[in-house]
Amino acid sequence: MREELIKKHLSRDIIPFWKSLRDESYGGFYGEMDFELKLNRKADKGCILNSRILWFFANAYLTLKDEICLDYAKHAYEFLKNTFYDNENGGVFWSVTYDGKPSDDSKHTYNQAFAIYALASYFGASKDQEALRLAYALVDKVESVCRDELGYLEAFNRKFRPVDNEKLSENGVIAVRTMNTILHVFEAYTELYRVDNSQVIAAKMEWMLDLFAEKIYNPKERRLEVFFDNNWNSLIDLNSYGHDIEASWLIDRGVEVLGNTRYEEKITPITKELAAHIFEVAMDENSLYNECEDGRVDAKKVWWVQAEAMLGFLNGYQKEPFKKEYLNAVGKIWDFINEFMIDHRAGSEWFNELNRNGSPITEKEIVGPWKCPYHNGRMCFEVINKGIDF
Repeated sequence: MREELIKKHLSRDIIPFWKSLRDESYGGFYGEMDFELKLNRKADKGCILNSRILWFFANAYLTLKDEICLDYAKHAYEFLKNTFYDNENGGVFWSVTYDGKPSDDSKHTYNQAFAIYALASYFGASKDQEALRLAYALVDKVESVCRDELGYLEAFNRKFRPVDNEKLSENGVIAVRTMNTILHVFEAYTELYRVDNSQVIAAKMEWMLDLFAEKIYNPKERRLEVFFDNNWNSLIDLNSYGHDIEASWLIDRGVEVLGNTRYEEKITPITKELAAHIFEVAMDENSLYNECEDGRVDAKKVWWVQAEAMLGFLNGYQKEPFKKEYLNAVGKIWDFINEFMIDHRAGSEWFNELNRNGSPITEKEIVGPWKCPYHNGRMCFEVINKGIDF
């Protein structure tokens, strides 16, 4: 039974690996390990990485009831509160130095979202009211500065003055708005609503669901558009397979948490279509390709895409149990992950990216600003909590 293998992998491999990166001298967790497993103890520490580690240990505690994991979550929380949070201007910095001084002091909506997400989960695990207050302080900043009447904006300097969105723009464009940022603001608000049931947050979630349905989803192409100008015009012909399959279940989760039947009727056909389309165009015999730009498929295998594919197809099967092919795909992807994506070297975790043939791309780090326990850890938590045999 694969569920038991995944639970063992979480307990024996993923959790101990991230525990080993705890920085007892300066706080937080070390920010960089290269492909050769060389740890850089003086690398900058990214807020996205730290937030995701905080989220991971809070949810490890909630899933496994292991008090030690809650202690690691508290360690990450203290570092976020004391070093990343800007007490003068509000918001969290992009990164700090290894010893906790601002390094990249820019503010990004995506970054604020992950801090909110982590703080909400930490409150859910610890009942620490200070964490909840800090989450709402970040929400206030996001809602007062990082959005306009059309949607969420992206990048700001330390004082929340707009700057070019280089950090979350790729493929040769600079986007004013991105699908990725609004997806993770929605995810953060879903978690905050789950733990605190604020109707103000519910209203913001409904507003974002309308944006997904009316501005971001492309019914002709059966995909979410990725990069936009200020008026929601798509800037590039790009299908991000990983984001679409991730969104298919994250958006469903938000609708479920809201419990609003009107939005269930509006959104469910879209999320079903996203999962069906990705199954048709992005799956090979055992795993998911990365993306498709201008009709050209990027066939490399990325760690987070495989983890999200498992959850997207598992969610798709739960919504439509007659689609056994989704459940079969979940098993195939896990078998691929277990054979190729997990780095079975002692002292490691998952590879970052693989070539199409399954060989690791050695230029990619094992730990970095984006390489973290969020996607693969979440896959483990969800599989354990769902209890579906595949």
